[in-house]
Amino acid sequence: MREEGPKRTSAIPTETTSAEGAEEPLSQRVREAYREEVDHTHESLLNAAIAFTFTFATLRGLTYSIKYDLVPWGNIVAGGVHLHHYVWGVMLLLVVGMVSLIVDSPRYNPVLGIVYGIATALVVDEFALLLNLRDVYWTNEGRISIDVALTTIAVALVYFLAKAFWRRLGRELLRSLRRHVAKRRA
Repeated sequence: MREEGPKRTSAIPTETTSAEGAEEPLSQRVREAYREEVDHTHESLLNAAIAFTFTFATLRGLTYSIKYDLVPWGNIVAGGVHLHHYVWGVMLLLVVGMVSLIVDSPRYNPVLGIVYGIATALVVDEFALLLNLRDVYWTNEGRISIDVALTTIAVALVYFLAKAFWRRLGRELLRSLRRHVAKRRA
């Protein structure tokens, strides 16, 4: 777990200044807020959620492109059998699970979180196929995969939006906006 930073005594952001007395830029304050507010566990979960969302969107775009011949390649086939991407997801989940059992160091958790998010998206994107035991990706029955993925993204989003980092980020952005408005008025 990361060392805890200084505790705030007020909900109103205090002045953050450098050694020369100039205010630190917003990007630096955001990085500082992230370091202080997000521990290794939550960083891993955040990485998994971001990787899941990005991978799911990419998969949907890629499968659409393959279906409508928008890319010069097609489905992956071995021995005349189409290898669905959930197969790669299951394999990655097995690897992540094994590595997390073997490696006992929180410093690897953020990377494992990314791989876990990618693997989970590969499986969830074809949830309807696994549920129906037939390829229903482009049918109405296939919609359940999208529903499960969007629910997963929404739950992760709600969870992370409640964290102290996001509250502090909002305060920092508001403070910067107020300073910008005050400078324009002056």
